[in-house]
Amino acid sequence: MKRPAAAILLGAAALLIAVPLAGQAPARGPIVAWSYTVQPGDTFADIARRWGVDMAELGEANGIPSPYVIRIGQVLKRPDPKGAPRPVAAPAPGPAARTSAAAPTPIRTQPSQTLPPSATSSSGAPSSAAPPATPPAETPKAVPRPAPTLRPPPPPRPPLVPRDSDAPAMQWPTEGAVVTRFGERVAGIPSNGIDLSAHYGTKVRAAAAGTVLYAGKEPERFGQLILIDHGGGWITAYAYLGTMTVKEGDKVAARERIALVGKSGEAVRPTVHFEVRRNNVPRDPELFLPPRL
Repeated sequence: MKRPAAAILLGAAALLIAVPLAGQAPARGPIVAWSYTVQPGDTFADIARRWGVDMAELGEANGIPSPYVIRIGQVLKRPDPKGAPRPVAAPAPGPAARTSAAAPTPIRTQPSQTLPPSATSSSGAPSSAAPPATPPAETPKAVPRPAPTLRPPPPPRPPLVPRDSDAPAMQWPTEGAVVTRFGERVAGIPSNGIDLSAHYGTKVRAAAAGTVLYAGKEPERFGQLILIDHGGGWITAYAYLGTMTVKEGDKVAARERIALVGKSGEAVRPTVHFEVRRNNVPRDPELFLPPRL
């Protein structure tokens, strides 16, 4: 089966896979504007190169998660320069400042009092009247210490989005334990799916029936990558694969083998990266998979 042209793939799935291909038109010149409209033939990697920025930075600035799917006519903005100044928090008071602030107030005492002339008798003997009592010394007031600087709490995890009622029934793509969950940071980037640790050669199966939208190599992160369109805007992605056993345009049934577990892309051990997306928005795959015992 011939590979469908990029324009046909765009019209069928409204997606543009940001994968650099050999044999394209000559490289275009650098982009000097702060915004750019995606043109036919553009790829995400080529736009980042012409802007002189990293793909991850460009994706973060425009809210486009990996694997960086863009559309013709989409307007992208350039990330802010790395040298932009950031506000610096005021340093906490040192021990000397806290010691001086907590120093006690000096005690003030009343001057000694002498008896008035009327307090003595005419004979010069002291009067039987008791001398006035000396007022008690003032108790120093406690000076409160400054409150310690508290570490800011970690950001709250986003609430789980309920499972969509029109989502296709899905099955686990392969055996193996979940080693990375949705939203966990991997190399500083939040994961848009889950990672399953598996053995070499284990079968990777389609989570649901659909049409193979893409089957090829994504050189930036995911290595051997398969995308399956399930209709209604639902797409599943399978990455870090070894041998792929399907090609673009193939119709696959649920639980049908599409690849074998391997190690490609940024994977350091045999792993399957699995994503569920609706209208190109990543969703937590575990919301759509049956529970495991």
